Amino acid sequence: MNWINNYVRPRINSIFSRRETPDNLWTKCDDCGTMLFHREVSENLNVCTNCGHHMPIGARERLTSLFDGGVFNEIKVPAPTPDPLHFRDQKKYPDRLRAAQKETGEAEAMLVAAGEMGRTPIIAVCQDFSFMAGSMGMYVGNAIIAAAQEAVKLKRPLILFSAAGGARMQEGILSLMQMPRTTVAVQMLKEAGLPYIVVLTHPTTGGVTASYAMLGDVHIAEPNALICFAGPRVIEQTIREKLPDGFQRAEYLLEHGMLDRVTPRTELRDELINITRMLLGLPPAVRGDLPPPQEGGDLDHALSETKSST
Repeated sequence: MNWINNYVRPRINSIFSRRETPDNLWTKCDDCGTMLFHREVSENLNVCTNCGHHMPIGARERLTSLFDGGVFNEIKVPAPTPDPLHFRDQKKYPDRLRAAQKETGEAEAMLVAAGEMGRTPIIAVCQDFSFMAGSMGMYVGNAIIAAAQEAVKLKRPLILFSAAGGARMQEGILSLMQMPRTTVAVQMLKEAGLPYIVVLTHPTTGGVTASYAMLGDVHIAEPNALICFAGPRVIEQTIREKLPDGFQRAEYLLEHGMLDRVTPRTELRDELINITRMLLGLPPAVRGDLPPPQEGGDLDHALSETKSST
């Protein structure tokens, strides 16, 4: 009897027992509810393969998909004074920062990187909504200024991906001061004659929309992205009227002249390459396998040819 209980029965149970499926193998689309294999979603840049719904994507993943071979150099951003107002709501501000850093694995809500996109040297800035809703604090202001200075120094265009819930309330007036600071940084690019392209992703709201996110030479948005200063619910409660369908969504803003393009995420890299090279006066990018990029890249080569011809 012991032999049956101790060996036979466990052996039968191990053969016929139902295997548990790991929770992270499947992702449910927020829009259509389709269950999607995580690898398929990742390869499609977090865009639903069934309905085309654009799900959130991290800043580092977005930059990896943007640069050639996923290779880029992260640019150091000066660290601001921590917790300048000694702010506390339900938690202390430093505790919220540490929790966000642990959850996302990032130091703050914005990444600055340098690399090549379609053999075109660029500087890219990407906001991470998963880090305290991508809120604009002093670090974000420092990041945009550092990116603009690096772009002017290297004579490269700047591409910015915005995603934010607005200014960071824990920094009070200091967060609002980033609006004029970043506006001055954008002006540095314009005075240097360098392209500044903004990609507005879901959601881009508040003081971010009222400053650097709407100052680009070209504005591109992802489909159905919410882009506004005050959200639709706040406006409806204020004016006590029903807003039009799709109000403040990317397609609505494109129709009313606020945007230049609405482009799916899977097509965005190719479009950015074409627009960037067009603004720089470079020929179209060559498709197919190419040799490793040379030091300086196409942009420096084109600038040197321009100088020699003059």
